[in-house]
Amino acid sequence: MAERRVNVGWTEGLHARPASIFVRAASAAGVPVTIAKPGGNPVNAASMLAVLGLGAQGGEEVVLASEAEDAEAALDRLAKLVAEGLEELPETV
Repeated sequence: MAERRVNVGWTEGLHARPASIFVRAASAAGVPVTIAKPGGNPVNAASMLAVLGLGAQGGEEVVLASEAEDAEAALDRLAKLVAEGLEELPETV
C-alpha cells in the first residue's frame, strides 16, 4: 500500500471549496484513494460527504493511501494539492 502523510495547506481546512477541489482531484486520479486522520478510519477520497466528515483543519496531518499498483504518481499529485492548498490538481509533480 502506498501512502503519503501531509499537512492540510488550506487555512480553512478541508471544508466547502477546498474539499470540493480535493474530491474532484481524487475522483480524477484514476486509482481508488482514501484519506484519514492519523490513527483514524480511512474514507473514500472521492466522496464529498466522507471528506467533509473528517473535519480536517488547516495545518492538521492527513494520510492519503491507495492499494492500487500504479498509485504513486496519483498520490504525489494529491499530496502536493493538499499540502500547498492549491486551487486545482497539478498536472505534474
